[in-house]
Amino acid sequence: MKILLITYDNCDDSEVLYPYFRMLEEGCEVDVASLERRTINAKYHFKIDAGLLPEEINAADYDGLILPGGTAPEKLRQNQRILDAVSYMMDKGLPVASICHGQQILISTGRLKGRTATCYPGIRDDLINAGANYVNERVVVDGNLVTSRRPEDLPYFMGEFVKLLRK
Repeated sequence: MKILLITYDNCDDSEVLYPYFRMLEEGCEVDVASLERRTINAKYHFKIDAGLLPEEINAADYDGLILPGGTAPEKLRQNQRILDAVSYMMDKGLPVASICHGQQILISTGRLKGRTATCYPGIRDDLINAGANYVNERVVVDGNLVTSRRPEDLPYFMGEFVKLLRK
C-alpha cells in the first residue's frame, strides 16, 4: 500500500512521526509531500524529508492520506494542488486520517458538510461553520474519514486508520 502524508514546517512532531512509522510497520510506502522539497522542521526538533511537491502529487497513486496538525495546515490549505489531491481522495472514498489542526485542510476543501468529525478545540468553531457535526471524542470515524483531537489520541487514531486500510 502507498500512503500520502502532507505536512510542512511547524507540524506537530508526534503527529508526523507516529503515523509515519506506524505506516512503515504496516509495510506501507509513505510519500511525504510539502510546499518545498527539503527537510521539514517540526515544532519540537523532529525533522522529516519531503520529497514530493504539490504539483507532483497524483492522488490516484495512493491508498490513503494522513494530515498531521500543528500550524502547518494553515499554510498547506492555501495551496490549490493540495486541496485538489485531498478532495480527490475524499471523493473516491479512500481512507483519510486528519488530526488536530489537519482538519483545516479538510475545511478548505469543502468536503466536511454533513460529516461527523472532531478536531483540536481551538478550531471547533471552524469545523462547525464548515457544516460538520462536531463531537469531542478521541477518535471519530465517519465512512472513509478518521479524525482526532491531539497527540494523546494517536494510538486510537492510527488504529482506526489501519482498520480502514485493511478493508
